Amino acid sequence: MSSPAVLVAVILVIASLISPSLSQICSSQKFTNNKVYARCSDLPVLKSFLHWTYDTDNSTLSVAFVAPPDKPDGWIAWAINPNAPGMVGAQTLFAFKNSKGEMVVKTYDISSYSSIKESSKLWFDVKETAAEFSGGLMRLFATLVLPEKGKTTLNHVWQVGPSVTGGFPAKHGFQPANLNSKGTFDLLSGESKTSASGDSRVSRKNIHGILNAISWGFLFPVGIIIARYMRTFQSADPAWFYLHISCQCSAYVIGVAGWATGLKLGSESKGITYDVHRNIGIALFCLATLQVFALLLRPKKDHMYRFYWNIYHHGVGYTMLILSLVNVFKGLDILDPATKWRSAYIGILVVLGVIALLLEVVTWIVVLKRKSNKSTKP
Repeated sequence: MSSPAVLVAVILVIASLISPSLSQICSSQKFTNNKVYARCSDLPVLKSFLHWTYDTDNSTLSVAFVAPPDKPDGWIAWAINPNAPGMVGAQTLFAFKNSKGEMVVKTYDISSYSSIKESSKLWFDVKETAAEFSGGLMRLFATLVLPEKGKTTLNHVWQVGPSVTGGFPAKHGFQPANLNSKGTFDLLSGESKTSASGDSRVSRKNIHGILNAISWGFLFPVGIIIARYMRTFQSADPAWFYLHISCQCSAYVIGVAGWATGLKLGSESKGITYDVHRNIGIALFCLATLQVFALLLRPKKDHMYRFYWNIYHHGVGYTMLILSLVNVFKGLDILDPATKWRSAYIGILVVLGVIALLLEVVTWIVVLKRKSNKSTKP
């Protein structure tokens, strides 16, 4: 075996010894009540764990859900959805601190995104509950009696939130981890599966963000830079015009695809709205469409209305530039990607800004020199 291969093998062995597997982390958790559960599962998102014991004779399910809340005064929740994987229809157990600082557990029936009501009557019977908070982790304990004997595969949802107001849990985050915290698990085998729809949705959100960042956030500003500065040089006429049109038309086509993707995502996310981001996106689409049709009505250079058309065209264009940059950053706030992606986009904008500044200086030098030459001629 070659030296690099040996080195890689050694590193892998050391890594496996240093980093315990997820199942080891799960099984090593201890509880203050010294209760031991038959099975445990390391849930794939939100750094959460689920422990349970299922008694097939009386259909009793004892669970312990462990997760770190977003903030010390936040909440954690675990739910069974008897109808489908997802939040709507979930029969939920919430654990949080009350006004006295004591950990409590409350039950909620989430019939829709807009209807979250505390309810003592759920799909299952709740025999006993308890909760505790230590070491940055909240632990929710419950004993449930399931109504359907023999049903061993359940849809479950888990979540964490930042705060509790007036005894009511505040909205959780809408990051990929929050949206993917659902799946199914088998009470007997312990097999757990995460819902694939969440991964698909995250992929579409990423596609939506990439399309709009390329179109409104890059191609559109580049097209404006070309139109503003290349036209100053007579040798670049009419090449600058065709480059400008190519950039803006490409931005429009890609932007419309990103806009349509956003509308589709919005229609599938009832109760989850990003009003400012959505409204700016609609405004951008309308203004861009107006610009495309206005191109068909563009007067010739010597036409009496060309001056007014230019004012309109430039005004709408710069308005779109501001809106597009604002909306790209709004989208980054929603997607919350790794810091490197935001930094990379800011770096691209800085480069474009420096280029525009240099070209602005060159443009003014050329224009002033032309005026000076004209004034010295007899």
